[in-house]
Amino acid sequence: MTVHFSHIHIIGCGLIGSSIARAVTTFELADRLSIADQSDDVVKIAKTINLAREVETDFTLGAKDADLIILATPPGTMQAVTEAIMPVMKSGAILTDVGSVKTSIINQLAPHIRDDIEFVPAHPIAGTENSGPSAGFATLFEQRWCILTPEDPERKAVEKVKRFWEAMGSEVAVMDAARHDFVLATTSHVPHLIAYTLVGTAMDMETVTRNEVVKFSAGGFRDFTRIAASDPVMWRDVFMQNKDSVLEIVDRFIEDLSAIKRAIRWDKDEVLLEHFSKTRDIRRRIVDAGQDSDEPNFGRNTLDD
Repeated sequence: MTVHFSHIHIIGCGLIGSSIARAVTTFELADRLSIADQSDDVVKIAKTINLAREVETDFTLGAKDADLIILATPPGTMQAVTEAIMPVMKSGAILTDVGSVKTSIINQLAPHIRDDIEFVPAHPIAGTENSGPSAGFATLFEQRWCILTPEDPERKAVEKVKRFWEAMGSEVAVMDAARHDFVLATTSHVPHLIAYTLVGTAMDMETVTRNEVVKFSAGGFRDFTRIAASDPVMWRDVFMQNKDSVLEIVDRFIEDLSAIKRAIRWDKDEVLLEHFSKTRDIRRRIVDAGQDSDEPNFGRNTLDD
């Protein structure tokens, strides 16, 4: 079953917002598409690359008659944006978001949403280390999961948002917001925190110069730097808004890391082998699930290194 909207309004024109805009155009999901971003520079770029016919810094203009509004701004700004657009939204319109934290966003937005507006929280699990309107592409969401966390999964608006993401190539799952936040803290948030921390440690080491770290970077460190190059504002908001789940996973990680540290210190090679063998299996399962490529060297072209 296809889905089509009269007017889709996207607020926020970073990687995700610009990718949605391209997908809406590519797959003809709306008669009218408008985009808003508070940055004059971002709006200028979006206009230059013809991302949409209507691109403004005032996000209330396109919100007036849109039947689907997508919040693609950093989580920390969504409440203020919602408060601003709520008085002008038309009755029956759907409001959704793309934030990678759900409980906090729902708690912040829900008190400001009118009874005649449908709110369907969403999180597309897709992205790259790049950001900005030029970084987006229409196929970003193909064969990637999008998780919906509505209060009432049976509402018709949930089905429309589900079909919207499916039309862009996503697999869609519906789950409780708290469960989403714990799962994503494990699979995304804490891995990013580790990446930021490890790259920062390497840069600050007194015994290794910055030039040597860059010059002799191995594949593992390069992967960490790619993750650590993600949007710092967005990730600051993620950690502040999902702190309970993040801290729980960090505590577990510290305990496990300490166990590995002891095994290395006391030459417990059998403990290391058992642990590495167990964790290696996770990589095979991720590839089998279609969530990554099994190409050698993670699909890199070694000639470009």
